[in-house]
Amino acid sequence: MSRLKQLEARRRALLRRCDEQREELAARLGQLSPAAMLQDAGVTRLGHPLAWAAALAAMLLFGRTRKVLTAVLWMRSVLAFARRAAQLVRLLAQARTAEGRD
Repeated sequence: MSRLKQLEARRRALLRRCDEQREELAARLGQLSPAAMLQDAGVTRLGHPLAWAAALAAMLLFGRTRKVLTAVLWMRSVLAFARRAAQLVRLLAQARTAEGRD
């Protein structure tokens, strides 16, 4: 019976440690969010989306086509990566809640 109690105590300790590490990881990921990075850089507002579209159109008209295309492709890659990361986070959250029910 004492072996079973030891194993249960160890399991509780490991679960507590996992929770602490999960909280630490969440805090670190929170620091890496784009909003947090922009806020740290002093950028609080990005402006209206139409202003961004107008700026891109102006750059195209003034002969900066290569820079505009590079920026658009870069943003597309970043958005694709963010979408995949969001899917992964959702899957991990679902697995975690399913694990908690068992």
